[in-house]
Amino acid sequence: MTYQWDFTPVLANSGLLAQGLVNTLKVTGTALVCGVVLGLALALLRLSPRSYLSWPAGFVIEVFRTTPPLVQLFWFYFALPLLAGIEMTPFMAAAVTFSIQSAAFFAEVFRGGIVSIERGQWDGARAIGMTQAQALRRIVLPQAVKRMIPAFMERAIELMKTTTLVATISYADLLYAANEISQKTFRPLETFTVAALIYFVVITAFSLAARQLERRLSVSGESTVR
Repeated sequence: MTYQWDFTPVLANSGLLAQGLVNTLKVTGTALVCGVVLGLALALLRLSPRSYLSWPAGFVIEVFRTTPPLVQLFWFYFALPLLAGIEMTPFMAAAVTFSIQSAAFFAEVFRGGIVSIERGQWDGARAIGMTQAQALRRIVLPQAVKRMIPAFMERAIELMKTTTLVATISYADLLYAANEISQKTFRPLETFTVAALIYFVVITAFSLAARQLERRLSVSGESTVR
């Protein structure tokens, strides 16, 4: 028996898929912005010579890098309200989970980028009267961030794929919308094929942008931190 493909019911519900994609990008964008800011803070704490700052930062980084993201998501959505009395909407739980998880990964990227800058840059900044904070902000970070851009974009791609887990807590992302359409139209093959194509197009666009940036940086003589 040959299966008869019919994408008409799926296309009739394209608005749901579009809204699901918007929600996916919303979680991804929020997690990226918060993750970069928190990641830089964690990296600076991790690099601190004071152990009471570096050890807690290192602990947070390792916990969120080594535990499964689905467990983290369930903990923030189900456990945190019970322990702290904080009501978490699906979006809030997803944003908090993936922001902290991204921060843990970005922290290592920042740390690698900062330590890759030659010691002479720090010494030269100190020689002209800059404080360590000024040297970091004006000299070290601009060079380090340029090297880290490809790694940031690769992490953004991985993050978008990981956000499919939010469907498990009923957040209306692209996967959740596809599942709803599948149950309503009884066309799971067509529905998830279209959803897969949407992910493919969006992620491929990010991948091509990352490769283009990497080519430009390699031409300019800058190395990348992975």
